[in-house]
Amino acid sequence: MSCLCCACRIRIPTPPVFPVRHSCCAGVRFPLFRGRSSWGGALLLAGCGKEQSKAPEVRPVRTMTVVSEQAAGTVEFSGDVRPRIESRLGFRVPGKIIARLVDVGATVRKSQVLARLDPTDLALAQQSAQAQLQAAKTDRDLAAADLKRFSELFARGFISAAEQQRHQANYDAAQARYDQAAAGYRNQSNQAAYATLEADADGVVTGVDAEVGQVVSAGQPVVRVAQTAEKEVVVGIPEDQVDALRKSPDVRIKLWADPSRSLPGKVREIAPAADPVTRTYTVKITVPNPPPDLKLGMTAVATFVRPGGGADSGGMGVRVPITALLQEQGRNVVWLYDAASQTVKPVPVTVGAPRDNVLLVTGGLSPGQTIVTAGVHLLKAGQRVMPMAAADQPSAQSAITPRR
Repeated sequence: MSCLCCACRIRIPTPPVFPVRHSCCAGVRFPLFRGRSSWGGALLLAGCGKEQSKAPEVRPVRTMTVVSEQAAGTVEFSGDVRPRIESRLGFRVPGKIIARLVDVGATVRKSQVLARLDPTDLALAQQSAQAQLQAAKTDRDLAAADLKRFSELFARGFISAAEQQRHQANYDAAQARYDQAAAGYRNQSNQAAYATLEADADGVVTGVDAEVGQVVSAGQPVVRVAQTAEKEVVVGIPEDQVDALRKSPDVRIKLWADPSRSLPGKVREIAPAADPVTRTYTVKITVPNPPPDLKLGMTAVATFVRPGGGADSGGMGVRVPITALLQEQGRNVVWLYDAASQTVKPVPVTVGAPRDNVLLVTGGLSPGQTIVTAGVHLLKAGQRVMPMAAADQPSAQSAITPRR
């Protein structure tokens, strides 16, 4: 005999004793049994009852431990070390180069000779100017002697005033010619001296633009010299950040060769127009009192500190991946992991604007807390989770530090 109400196909071997009500077939009379056959009623109840509830699901998640840091909205840009002043030195007169005394990389001192021109033509011009000066001097001396004699005759009344004035004019003209010849001689002397190219400051030779035997014009670059007393770091900043960083007073410089050392910097110049190729604005950062091992051409990273006190600047905070944030009922929340109970709960947080897949959290989290960084959309409050093995997770630093 089987159950008459729900057809659960449980066989009933003996006649019923009294009617009962069953959860799945209320109002239907069917048997329970005595003695050794009482197991039939238990089977009947088991066959018609609800299914047992499943065990709660344990979901694997990625986690990270937040670390406190200065929440100043820092941003980094790569650049290189360049001289504050780099001069393209050339001769001030045309001529043929007969000697170049320095090579690229040579350290030079102020007034050190770098190159020489053939001085033959310049020396001849100087001699000609000297001869003209001597002739003008002779004419002036003769005019002075004549003026003296005729002035005495005029004083005695032997000549007219007009005659005396004529000799005075001759002397004045001779004096002017002498002054002109003297200026010409000084000019030619300078021209002859310009045949020698000298360094105008201490520095290092960064380039050579002319060789021995080459005929160069006046002002044509021959040797490039970078002054080593002042150095700066040159970086390119995108157009969407140049205005925010224009007033940034704090810049720190780190060298790729020695990242453990940080040097202070000062923004000296921001280009008024973007580079037509890279579409970035060139920013020059002066390094006061540069150390001797700060060499030209080194790769450097400039860290700018954003001014102001907005949500993403000022105070202390933590940086978390943007994947850790969940918007719930108009709030920004992250899932906080409790290692003791292995459960998670949502925590409201205050965040700034995202940048490079990173969020700056300025409220709601404390250093040392553990948050979920992946799988946040599938979690429920109080749900048990299983953090992934450390080997399967990216490090917190690599997960939150933006790279440019």
